[in-house]
Amino acid sequence: MEKTVTFDQLESRLKKREKYDEIKRAYEYALKEHSGMKRLTGDDFITHPLEVTKILLDLNVDDTTIIASLLHEVINNGNKTYEDLKEDFGEEVAMIVNSVSKINKLELPDNNESSVIYLRKILVGLAEDVRVLYIKLADRLHNMRTNWAINPLKQKQKANETMNVLVPIAHRLGINSIKSELENLSLYYLKPEVYNDILEKLNNTVSELNDYLEEMKESIIEMLTDAGLKFEIKGRVKSVYSIYNKLQNGKKWDNIYDILALRVFVNTEAECYQVIGLIHSRFRPMPKRFKDYIASPKENMYQSLHTTVFGVEGQVFEIQVRTYEMDEIAEKGLASHWSYKEKGTKKIQNIMEQKLEMFRNIIESSQEESDVDFEQSINTDLFTDLIYTYTPKGDVVELPMGSTPIDFAYRIHSQVGDTTVGAIVNDQIVPLSYTLQNEDVVSIKTNPNATPNKDWLNIVKTNQAKNKIKAYFSKQDKELYVNKGKEILEKELRKRKLAFGDVLNNENIDKILKELKLKDLEELYLGVGSLRYTAGYIINLCIDDVKQVDDILIEKKRVLPKINYKGDILVEGIGNIMVNIAKCCMPVKGDEIIGFITKGQGISVHKKDCPNVANNSNRLINVSWNMDSVNYYYTNIYVSIKDTKDILAEVITEIGKKDSLVRSCKTLDKDDKLIYELNIRIKDTNELEKIKNAILKLNGVVDVSNVLH
Repeated sequence: MEKTVTFDQLESRLKKREKYDEIKRAYEYALKEHSGMKRLTGDDFITHPLEVTKILLDLNVDDTTIIASLLHEVINNGNKTYEDLKEDFGEEVAMIVNSVSKINKLELPDNNESSVIYLRKILVGLAEDVRVLYIKLADRLHNMRTNWAINPLKQKQKANETMNVLVPIAHRLGINSIKSELENLSLYYLKPEVYNDILEKLNNTVSELNDYLEEMKESIIEMLTDAGLKFEIKGRVKSVYSIYNKLQNGKKWDNIYDILALRVFVNTEAECYQVIGLIHSRFRPMPKRFKDYIASPKENMYQSLHTTVFGVEGQVFEIQVRTYEMDEIAEKGLASHWSYKEKGTKKIQNIMEQKLEMFRNIIESSQEESDVDFEQSINTDLFTDLIYTYTPKGDVVELPMGSTPIDFAYRIHSQVGDTTVGAIVNDQIVPLSYTLQNEDVVSIKTNPNATPNKDWLNIVKTNQAKNKIKAYFSKQDKELYVNKGKEILEKELRKRKLAFGDVLNNENIDKILKELKLKDLEELYLGVGSLRYTAGYIINLCIDDVKQVDDILIEKKRVLPKINYKGDILVEGIGNIMVNIAKCCMPVKGDEIIGFITKGQGISVHKKDCPNVANNSNRLINVSWNMDSVNYYYTNIYVSIKDTKDILAEVITEIGKKDSLVRSCKTLDKDDKLIYELNIRIKDTNELEKIKNAILKLNGVVDVSNVLH
């Protein structure tokens, strides 16, 4: 068993950090919080945040990430709260630790594709800062290194979750050092027989293979030294997972030619090509095996030259040549290196900034999109194959495969996208629906008077472009409805022979805005223009007409027959009227419900036993569920647990197994009880009962209710 790292061992590296005093204070804070706690390995609990910090130090992350990594368990495995951390270390650190804490409570309920997508979504959604994902990946790497300490079933579960959820995220972030080790560890636990078989075959020849490596290294060192180059060279035998992957893709063991690998590091891009030329002049290259990832970087910003040659003793060697900066980016990813600005790395920095913007864009859109749309944008922007296109000046623009010139334009700038009128790709005019290919050079033609076309929504691939186009038309529609609302009001006033200034004076406007809880006059016009309020209702409010719209509705409900309505709710006697599900009791399909006629807000639908609805009110109206509609509803459930046990992750997992989603979660302390308030998405009361019954079976759950007792 390897010895665990101590703070003293890390201190020499940490003292070089600008915020060393704050880092040391964070360590002492965590040490006190985890005092007396042990891991399943038998080690003191503090060794885990220290090991996570060591992994992150190797990635050159910033000081804030180091501080948060030392503290990342004090909420879940300590008595600290977000508010405590905010007060003691500031909002930025508190936010990162809080996000990691939420993520660490989640687990993959099973191995089906929808569960994998759901957990990826939660991870990205909770990661308000990309540094949260870095800490999560380092946290999982250390836990996988000590995976032997948990039971075999859990070992496989964690390995499966790691391979399906976290490895793709590490890949997209470009953290090869973590990705490779996670792949090997996951394979070891998922397919131990296969892993050990490959390892045995390697070990049988490892001494011989290392001899070949050393001999080849000596030949290359001699050659590059004679050429006057400054360089470093490393050799290795390919990883077990890398070989397994090739075997899975149909390769036979005897046909895997790149088990032996060498990597050469130089200072400049030009020297990379010089090294490849020298190697090819001495050793015969294998046809079609040369790859130039410097001119055309991989999707995760990886840059290097690859070749495969017949080397000493006729052995086949894969050789990679790259600069030191390229190696740091390849091994450590974007979060620690996106600030490079030196000549030769500008293209990479450009891609990194785009990727950080992509993460921000996804997180912002998660607040507005449906779960289906958000899931689609995650898959499109994060987990699909990517292409690299270029501006005429040679700047790199990273896009999902299938993107169009419009996607390219919006990746450059919103204004460029909005005013796009044409595109030239590789000196050829192409339609805006053209599918861009890897290495295309794209020139966007704009016109300052041009505007987006709604048909573009059917063409574009990226979530970013779709959001920008929708935002443009949303703004246009708002202006249209505001103008329309003002016209409707003016027309109604003329019809009644009333002067606009007399009715809509400052006093009346203030009265209406207060009554309807509106921000300003523009929002009032918007409400009328979008038919949320009638002009008559607004004027009646101003002149205190006794026959207000809601009064007329109360009269109508007594005489009109029940009619069908295409929405979720059938309203007795009323067709086209605004209907809202009440937030106080949040009824779902299957609950007994009643309608309440509000002042200017249509009909609010409540549970029949809702305390906010008086049974004798003349504003009540009969409503019922439209059983033909298929929609989801959000409601709250309250899970009471024993105060000695935190089982939030298990509760969320059970809800996920029932194809439901958790939109939000709060932890409440009430009368010496610990209660989870969960806002969940469900179809009807039958589904709700299944979820409640499943949660009740969990060890530690005392009660599950729709009402907070």
